[in-house]
Amino acid sequence: MAYVDHAFSITDEDDLVGGAIGGPRGAPVKEIAFAAALLAFGVLGVVAGLFMAANQVGGDTAHGIFFMVLGIVMFIPGFYYTRIAYYAYKGYKGFSFSNIPPI
Repeated sequence: MAYVDHAFSITDEDDLVGGAIGGPRGAPVKEIAFAAALLAFGVLGVVAGLFMAANQVGGDTAHGIFFMVLGIVMFIPGFYYTRIAYYAYKGYKGFSFSNIPPI
């Protein structure tokens, strides 16, 4: 039998990633709302940027490209964490609310 250093072993009792001691944390409402807001404003930014770049509304084409880039930067994490929250809510294997970082 090999020697195992228990200082570096991970057991279910030592796992505090799930939140408070005594049980898993529930759905992180604040984090999910923030992810959904990022997703919504990201889509809005991409659509507004496309409209501004195509029709030169609100300035020149550079303003539209700026809004598109800003919308993409907001859309990517918003979509990612909203997807994790949705799959965790539906109970898919490998997804849990503990995968969403706290704010």
